[in-house]
Amino acid sequence: MLRINIICVGKFKEKYWEAASAEYMKRLGAYCNVSVTEVREEKLPAHASRADEETVIEREGKSILDKLNAGDFVIALDIGGRELSSEALAAKIADISFNASAVDFIIGGSLGLSPEVKARADLRMSFGPITLPHQLARIVLLEQIYRAFKINAGETYHK
Repeated sequence: MLRINIICVGKFKEKYWEAASAEYMKRLGAYCNVSVTEVREEKLPAHASRADEETVIEREGKSILDKLNAGDFVIALDIGGRELSSEALAAKIADISFNASAVDFIIGGSLGLSPEVKARADLRMSFGPITLPHQLARIVLLEQIYRAFKINAGETYHK
């Protein structure tokens, strides 16, 4: 069974995000082994300089890279990445399952991903040019992964 690892910066702050996440994690359990790893969100000082921001991005990036396993297929959520339809994501997950035992999805912090994380990614994926709060992005990602497995199983959820 394919392992799906979601590595994200920060924790949920509201209970409704936790409830939505728990629901999709439960649903996904029928299709894959899914886990979420939260890495610490670095604090930005008030009136942060560009150097302060780069330090935060670098530290968060190192924390993310430390959680990745060699051989896993890595998909980084990045506004500059490739937009995939639900069907295309389903096809990608199906293809990956033939060559890797795990897929690591990465959601960066509010400042984005470090160049090192982007370079490590096998695919940079975008939900489009919109900006989503990171907590909502995690829920959207979980829903899209669930939808992908339903599509690949030929089940009716998708329509």
